[in-house]
Amino acid sequence: MKHTIILTSELAYPIAVILKEELADCEILSKNILPNTTHIDSIAKATEMAFKQSESIIFIGAMGICVRSIAPHIQDKHTDPAVICIDSTGQNIISVLSGHVGGANELTKNIAHMLGGEAIITTQSDNTNLWSLDTIGEKYNWVTESNKGNLNEVIIPFVNQKKTALILECRVDGTDYLERTKPQFVDLYFDHKKVNFDDYEAIIAVTPYLYNNVNTPIVYYHPAILHLGVGCRKECAVAGIANHIKQYCTSVGVSPKSIGSISTIELKKDEPLLVELKDEFIGTTIHIYTAEELSEVETPNPSEKVLEVTTVPSVSEASAIRSGKGGALLIEKQKGAITKGNEFTFAVAIDAEAERKGHIEIVGAGPGDPDLISVRGRYFLERADLILYAGSLVPIELTYCAKPSATVRSSAAMDLNEQFETMKEFYDRGLLVVRLHTGDPCIYGAIQEQMAFFDEYNMSYHITPGISSFLAAAAELRSQFTIPEKVQSIILTRGEGRTPMPDKEKLHLLARSQSTMCIFLSASIVDQVQKDLLEHYPPTTPVAACYKLTWKDQRIFRGELKDLSKIIKENNLTLTTMIVVGEAIDNRKGLSKLYSASFKHLFRK
Repeated sequence: MKHTIILTSELAYPIAVILKEELADCEILSKNILPNTTHIDSIAKATEMAFKQSESIIFIGAMGICVRSIAPHIQDKHTDPAVICIDSTGQNIISVLSGHVGGANELTKNIAHMLGGEAIITTQSDNTNLWSLDTIGEKYNWVTESNKGNLNEVIIPFVNQKKTALILECRVDGTDYLERTKPQFVDLYFDHKKVNFDDYEAIIAVTPYLYNNVNTPIVYYHPAILHLGVGCRKECAVAGIANHIKQYCTSVGVSPKSIGSISTIELKKDEPLLVELKDEFIGTTIHIYTAEELSEVETPNPSEKVLEVTTVPSVSEASAIRSGKGGALLIEKQKGAITKGNEFTFAVAIDAEAERKGHIEIVGAGPGDPDLISVRGRYFLERADLILYAGSLVPIELTYCAKPSATVRSSAAMDLNEQFETMKEFYDRGLLVVRLHTGDPCIYGAIQEQMAFFDEYNMSYHITPGISSFLAAAAELRSQFTIPEKVQSIILTRGEGRTPMPDKEKLHLLARSQSTMCIFLSASIVDQVQKDLLEHYPPTTPVAACYKLTWKDQRIFRGELKDLSKIIKENNLTLTTMIVVGEAIDNRKGLSKLYSASFKHLFRK
C-alpha cells in the first residue's frame, strides 16, 4: 500500500518521521526543505497527484487544509484513496474519507497505536462494533452482491439494528468469525429453507445459493466453493454456452459467482470451450483429469455413449465431484445445445470441505491453566455440542465454558474405538465435536490414530494448536532454552517405558548433543533416565522437575542431574511431570546479535 504524507506544518515533522519508519512504501511531501522529504510548491497540486498515485493520503495539520485540498477530487468510495488527518501534536487521528472500502478506518486505528493518540472514526458500524458489510466480502475473497442492486438497502437496517437474519450455508474462512461475533439482534441459520424471510428487514448470507422470489433486502457473499464440470462435442461452437450455464444455475438457485473451478477430461483439454468458460467465469482455475482418475468417481448419471467416446461413463459429473474432493452435486448432469451439432453437458458440485455438516476440531488445551488456551480453542469449546476431553491430563475447569446444551465427556476410561464411536454419534447428526487434548495435541497427543479413523470415514476435522508444556516450562523457569553460541537445539523426547523407543532415539544417544532436553512421560522410570543422561551430561548439569505446569497445584523443583532421581522420588512426582535438563536453565550469560548496535538488518540499517 503506497502512503503519501502531506506535511502542512514543519513542527509536525517528527510525527511524519515515525510514520515513515512504521509504514512501508511511504513518501513525505512538504513545502519546507526537510531531511528525507520531497519538496513541493503547492499542497493542492500534491493532493491532486496523490489522489491518482496513492492508496492513502495522510495530512498532518489542520482539518480545514485537508478538506479543502481533497474536495475537488472526491468521486466515489470505491475509487477514492483513504484520507486521514492528524493534528500537529499527534493526539487526534481522524478518518476523513473512504473509511471502509479504502481502508481509512483500519489505517487510522493503526496510526493511533503508533503515535499513542486517539483514533477518531465516525462510521456508524465501526462505532457500534458491527460488521462492515461493504468490505467484509473483500476481506475473505467472497463475491458480494445484493438482490436489490444497492448494498445500502441492507446496510441501513443492519446498522440501525433492525431484525436481521444471518445465513451461513457453508463453512469457509470467515464464517466462524461471523458466527462468533454475531450481534444480539441477528438470528443465525444454517439453511435458508428454515428462514421466514418476511420476519426480517435484512438478510446476510454466506452461501453458494440464490434465494429467488424473496423481497427482503439481501446481501450475498459468494465464496468460490463450487466446481463446474463440463463435456462437449469435439470443437464445439462456444457462443452462448457460458451464458446458458449461468442462466440455468440462477434459475435453480445456484450462484454462478460461487464457481471457482472448471474441469473436464484430458481428452477435452484443448477444446475452445474451456478458454471461453475461463474468460466468462472470472477467477476460476482449470482442472484436467485423466480417464483413470475419473473412472474412480461414482456418479448418479453414467452414460454408455460417454463411455464409448471417452472410456469413462461420466465426464461432467465425475470431474465436478473430483474437483470438489467428493462434495455433493448441486446440479446433476444437464445437456444442452445452443446450435445443432454442438452438444455439451455440465454439472456443478460443492467443495466437500465447505459443506455445512458435522465437524471435529482437535483442540490443544495448553499446559493446564484455562487462561492459557488459545482464543480460537476457547471459541470452539464455547460452541461445541460435544466436548470429549482427555480427563487424565486436562483439568475439567477447561470445559466450564461449554454452552448449557453441550455434552461433556472424559475419555480417560475409553479405548480408541469407544472414543471414535462417541464422536461419530454427534458428527453424524451434523454437530460440532471438540476433542480436547493436553498441551499441543501434535506432541504426544495420540491423535494420529484418531485422524486415521476420520480419514477412513471422510470426516471433516481440523487441529487448533495449543501451548505445549515444554513452552510453559521455559516460561515458569524464566529461562531461554537456547543460548547464543552454547545451546541452539531443544530436544523433546521421553524415556523408554512400556512404549519402546526407536534405536536411533535412545536417550543416551540424544544426550550426546547436550542440548536443552525436555523429557515427557518419564517420572516413573527416572532411575534409567538419569543413568542415560549421565553418559554425556556432566553430573552438575542443571535440571528441573516440573509437576502440573500452570495448574493450581503446580510445583517445580530445581537441582543437578546427579540428584534427579532423588528429587522425583522424594517429592512423589508422578504423571504430568516434565523433566528439563541443560545449561539453559537459569542461564543469564551470552548475548544474541539481534539487538546489537553493530548488527545491521532489513529493519535497522
